Amino acid sequence: MSLLALHHLTKSFGGLIAVKDVSFTVEKGAVVGLIGPNGAGKTTVFNLITGQYRSDQGEIAFNGARLNGLRTHRIITLGIARTFQNIRLFQKLTALENVLAGRHYRMQSGILAALLRLPTQRREEQHARDRALQELEFVGLGQQALIMARNLAYGDQRRLEIARALATEPRLLILDEPAGGMNEQETEALIGLIGRIQARGVTILLIEHDMRLVMRACEKLVVLEYGGKIAEGPPEQVRRDPRVIEAYLGAEDDP
Repeated sequence: MSLLALHHLTKSFGGLIAVKDVSFTVEKGAVVGLIGPNGAGKTTVFNLITGQYRSDQGEIAFNGARLNGLRTHRIITLGIARTFQNIRLFQKLTALENVLAGRHYRMQSGILAALLRLPTQRREEQHARDRALQELEFVGLGQQALIMARNLAYGDQRRLEIARALATEPRLLILDEPAGGMNEQETEALIGLIGRIQARGVTILLIEHDMRLVMRACEKLVVLEYGGKIAEGPPEQVRRDPRVIEAYLGAEDDP
């Protein structure tokens, strides 16, 4: 059953068509890769799903609900979280505080309860802290909870972004080049982390140009070129597709 479905999605910026008539589905519990050469429209698709952009045409459905026109915070509460190609952490806050920022999307106490420090608010704060620590432990940063984000190694910052996203309790986790800038050992650890996230029942949609990761982690690939879809299917099938070979495979860079 599909958790996410894109139907004839189109987005233009002035005279440039960034996404053109793109349709694909992401099945519940799957890991799906969105790949393609430079300027193919992949991050634009992510921005459309998560509410940073609004589509010109087409429909985005998540768990049967239409996402078009919803604001980002509402999309997060529906169960979609993401990371970014360029790391977006609160660099002067600790790792724990960064994850708590994500956890606050699930907190129910209002401003009055917070101001009065009511028991329900204190319990919720403690629960949020406990959950944030669990997510840090899950991604391998349990011992670095009180370290400022800016002082973490690059690969650890990538994992911290994932922990913050997981703290929102997503049903769909969108990862934008999670292995970007990682060394071979860090990428290997990331593949394992993606598997553990999937085992939690979280569906994953990712952009990635590290084909080793894509071939090992993904069950399905969707390939874009010049904003349009040129292939979709299991990784081995897509890798043999002549259009994909010509358009993408062998390329070294992908924005």
